[in-house]
Amino acid sequence: MTPRAWTSVQPGHLIAAPVVVLVLLLALLLGARASVSNLALLATGFGAIVLVANPSLGLPAVLLSALLLPLSIPTGTEVMLHPVVFVLAAVAGLSLLKSVRAQRFVLAASPANLPLLLFLIAGLLSFAVGNATWDWMVPHKSNFWLVQFAQWAIFALSAAAFWLTANTVRSIAALQRLTWLFLGVAGALALLRMASVTAPLANAISTGAFIRAPLWVLLIALGGGQLLFNRSLGAAARIFLLAVIVAVLFYAFVEAREAASTWVGIGVAMAVLVWLRWPRLRWLMIGMVVLLAVSGALFPFFYEFAGGDREWDQSGGARLVLIERVVEVTLRNPITGLGPAAYRPYANVKPLPYGRALWMTPQINSHNNYVDLFSHVGLVGLALFGWFVIALWRQGLRARHRHRQGFASGYVNGVLAAGASSLVIMLLADWLLPFVYNIGFYGFQASVLVWLFWGGMVVLDRLPAQPVHGLDAPN
Repeated sequence: MTPRAWTSVQPGHLIAAPVVVLVLLLALLLGARASVSNLALLATGFGAIVLVANPSLGLPAVLLSALLLPLSIPTGTEVMLHPVVFVLAAVAGLSLLKSVRAQRFVLAASPANLPLLLFLIAGLLSFAVGNATWDWMVPHKSNFWLVQFAQWAIFALSAAAFWLTANTVRSIAALQRLTWLFLGVAGALALLRMASVTAPLANAISTGAFIRAPLWVLLIALGGGQLLFNRSLGAAARIFLLAVIVAVLFYAFVEAREAASTWVGIGVAMAVLVWLRWPRLRWLMIGMVVLLAVSGALFPFFYEFAGGDREWDQSGGARLVLIERVVEVTLRNPITGLGPAAYRPYANVKPLPYGRALWMTPQINSHNNYVDLFSHVGLVGLALFGWFVIALWRQGLRARHRHRQGFASGYVNGVLAAGASSLVIMLLADWLLPFVYNIGFYGFQASVLVWLFWGGMVVLDRLPAQPVHGLDAPN
């Protein structure tokens, strides 16, 4: 180049040149040993660069990675990771660094902050106490501490999703865009799954969230909340949401009827929405339930719908035996528990009898989130989680009292319904805080969405109610 040519070089060229060189080097190094892990690592790196330049894309990136990146990344243990884990960690880390640099690291005011923070600390305490008092007669792998850290990471990342929404969303409009992004993407995929022609495409581009109960519970709760409480909703939006609800009901009660957690969760969410929308019907609802229960028709109907004796023999009775074993081994230290994920080695030490069978090498999961938490973090951690739920529920009711119309009303009522439903299905499996050996990070792709939208109630609690002008949702 001539001296004159050098003077024409722009600053953008100086930045672009090393980027091009970096891309070529990465192509050379990773191309020779291409793998899903390397692809995910490369995508995460470039995604971090984009997020640094555009922090506002953080929450949408978390949401979309939970729905649309069906990749599994090995860790060298029995635990597999997924893109949403890296995206959420990166977005939360960048948000934290930004707050530290600005010297204003303050969590958005919420009575749920303290119990959630103490719950995470209780998890670390249980990890330390559990390892310090480990029974030397119970064998475990040398890298088992990685599995335990992964279990605690599920707790921490769930809390990070909650705090991320609560602290980065500044307006109702921003919360509205995030909600409609979820409804649009998840709703469209739910509709595509209904038709045999488009179902393979939907399955190919969607993550494991779409076979997990929390996704369907959240979809019908948020969609139903907008339909029932957002009176300024446009006609096109109403038609779309009605179609999505039909798709959800078809999936829960027809296509995946054997998955009791899904249809139970959806039924609870719908009942809560009706309870909140029409107060005058509450006594009628209570009366009908009492009448059906007294007549003896209620339990047999649900029992047969869930599969009857066949399903009980295959799953229901076995779950009680599993729960009994987990509680039995946890009584070794009921106060702080055995430590995150520690009940699996303890419960596997001796054979598990069920009926006439004897499971010689059991792989124990309690299939109950409350029993799991009791074993992971003991009565202390379980009490702190209960405190968090009560505090968040009260904050949600306060936000509901403040926001009585438009999108905000639909949102807070929908999230309250999703929250109540989530607490119910926790009795049926580790849906909200997955056990790393069972639903694990694969199911975390669905549960993290609930935590993400729970944080929105903190946002609405601090924002004043706004008058409705025009439509609150896209047509």
